[in-house]
Amino acid sequence: MVTRLVLFVLPCVLLFEKAYTATNRTFPSYFKFGVATASYQVEGAWNEDGKGENIWDHVCHTNSTFIDNKDNGDVACDSYHKYKEDVQMIKNLGVDYYRFSLSWSRILPRGLAGTPVNQLGINYYRNLTQELLDNGIEPMVTMFHWDLPEPLQDIGGWPNPELEDHFVYYARTVFEQLGDLVKFWMTFNEPKQTCQEGYGLGVMAPGIKSSGIADYKCAHTLIKAHAKTYHLYDDEFRAKQNGSIGIVADTTWYEPASGSDADKAAAERALQFKFGWFLNPIVNGNYPQVMIDRVDERSKKQGFAQSRLPKFTDEEIEYIKGTHDFVAVNTYTTNYAQDVEEPDSDELSYESDMKVELFLDDDWEESASSWLRVVPWGIRKLVNWVSKTYNNPEIFITENGVSDRGGIEDENRTSFYREYLSNILEAIEEDGVNVTRYTAWSLMDNFEWARGYAEKYGLYSVDFKSSNRTRTPKASADYYKQVITTRCLVNSC
Repeated sequence: MVTRLVLFVLPCVLLFEKAYTATNRTFPSYFKFGVATASYQVEGAWNEDGKGENIWDHVCHTNSTFIDNKDNGDVACDSYHKYKEDVQMIKNLGVDYYRFSLSWSRILPRGLAGTPVNQLGINYYRNLTQELLDNGIEPMVTMFHWDLPEPLQDIGGWPNPELEDHFVYYARTVFEQLGDLVKFWMTFNEPKQTCQEGYGLGVMAPGIKSSGIADYKCAHTLIKAHAKTYHLYDDEFRAKQNGSIGIVADTTWYEPASGSDADKAAAERALQFKFGWFLNPIVNGNYPQVMIDRVDERSKKQGFAQSRLPKFTDEEIEYIKGTHDFVAVNTYTTNYAQDVEEPDSDELSYESDMKVELFLDDDWEESASSWLRVVPWGIRKLVNWVSKTYNNPEIFITENGVSDRGGIEDENRTSFYREYLSNILEAIEEDGVNVTRYTAWSLMDNFEWARGYAEKYGLYSVDFKSSNRTRTPKASADYYKQVITTRCLVNSC
């Protein structure tokens, strides 16, 4: 593998050398900048004011073996109590909007449809949202960011089709309670991670290992729940509340490992399995054809009476198709994609269905996350692919950032934002891609799931050893503020 990399990676690096020099063009006037967090990662107050238990509370308290240092989100950044301070941090950055998520368990402690609403939870989100609006910051709200109420996991979690109706009941509740204040909604954040890592690989809560079966069932329920929520908003709330709604899909950019047709096909197959798995149904009504064909074929060889990939009915395909007002993309890095021999039929997994080996180039700049390499040109290629594949939609970048081990003088993060934003701007100006928003992950250091507090993504440092959770701006915060103010990435605009 190393020998092959030397042969064909170096030309790619030379080809994209230009991407490592930031453009001096300015961002168009319509382009908006934001920052993001997620409820379990920052709020804390895990059992205060009537909040119920969610799957991350449960895993952290009962089986934290896959979480670094056995960390948890019990207090996290204490944003539940410090939201006004957080809003002032956001205001100081000068961003246009703040993307945050709601805790389902804080709003419906039991999670189940028909159970009582926790008014104190609603009050918290109304207060936060109003505080943002009062300070000229637009709220962008994600309904679900991985923290499923534990009572819903007790009945099987997302592989259980019943969860579709439980989610829609929850969505109706938040439209009714918060819709007068919120104009941008996202139903799910990174459903691939919810399904593949939560129910397939088992490396995220709830830790279920059923790759190639439960992860596909999870996705099927979740996609139908999204579509039903979209139609609910469209039919009953949009005319009065005048908002927009979509879903946040995530993907790495997959670069062919060589110029061979097989590796080019492998890269496209990886994009379809990773990104198209969720976005293709929502745009076009059904799973990518390559995914349908491969899972069908392998399921048959494995002796299954029907495909392990669930089927949408014709009616469901039409109902799901077009349930988006924008395409929201979380992306951080790039992998090489290489075709491999057909796995043995007894290998039952999502990975064997995909039939692609993914790997990193050791020459790419590392971060504190083993999976994240700094590859600025990848984001330009990705948004071009999304634009061409899905008929030039409006694209929001809803997460993008880089990790380190902490510190205030974070030149690596400043450089990351400068170069990635430069490639986005070139995609807009030179390629005609309709990217209109960019969201930095994250506002502040927080609980990074299985990595606990070991990896830092924030523009603001948080002292987790202090009961006050003291926030301190990093050098990257100053840089991001300058970009937003000048709409320019360098000093020579």
